[in-house]
Amino acid sequence: MMKIIKGKKYDTETALKVAEWDNGLGRSDHHAIYETLYKKRTGEFFLFGEGGGLTGYSEAVGNAFTWGEKIIPLTLDTAKEWVEAHLDGKKYEDIFGNVSDDSSRKVISLSLSSTNIDKLKTVALEKGISMSAVIDKLIEDMM
Repeated sequence: MMKIIKGKKYDTETALKVAEWDNGLGRSDHHAIYETLYKKRTGEFFLFGEGGGLTGYSEAVGNAFTWGEKIIPLTLDTAKEWVEAHLDGKKYEDIFGNVSDDSSRKVISLSLSSTNIDKLKTVALEKGISMSAVIDKLIEDMM
């Protein structure tokens, strides 16, 4: 399925299939939901969802609702929330990288050139990680 949403293209044929989840009901059940998380080459995530007539994916046909499908763009945080809700911790770390249980992180302020901020944002989006994680990785690789 391919859809243009707010001027951006979302295509299940060209994006990377990252994870799948369903609620365990057969496709003939009106409550059945099947969802697939995709990641675009740009690092953006989106959900392709399908569902029966009594789900949020349903489509109206006359006076009834039937099986339907939708593409839903996700922010990085929303994609993480979806993975947390539907998959295990190993799959989460496979997708988003290792999660540290170290709570000793500190907030600092940095001054970077506009060009480097743009580069940092691009790398973070491509990798599907936070800008802080990009900087952490750069420092770790230098040591």
